[in-house]
Amino acid sequence: QVQLVESGGDSVQAGGSLRLLCAASGNSFTINYMGWYRQGPGKQRELVAEIVSDTNTNYADSVQGRFTVSRDNAKTTTSLQMNSLKPEHTAVYYCMADVTYWPSRGIRLDRKIWGQGTQVTVSS
Repeated sequence: QVQLVESGGDSVQAGGSLRLLCAASGNSFTINYMGWYRQGPGKQRELVAEIVSDTNTNYADSVQGRFTVSRDNAKTTTSLQMNSLKPEHTAVYYCMADVTYWPSRGIRLDRKIWGQGTQVTVSS
């Protein structure tokens, strides 16, 4: 079974920065791509950024140029650098991994795995 663990959420003032981290663990898996989503109060979960590789990324228009997603060489960890934060960025941020894994011989599963979420609060 593959698990994701996020860290880095905190409370900051507007204009501040945070870096979120997400690490995957488990046995016999490959991560195809990873992403960050967020869910603000009373809102639906929405895409923030996705990454296949450093040269293959996708950002929501609202964070383009302000947030940067990266992935380590082993491709099991992703980070989200968030700069110039605004109160409207307040949300629970979730890490997602599109995973292929082999729980037993001859069995292949493709799943989207989610982390537990980390709270980001930006005050004005």
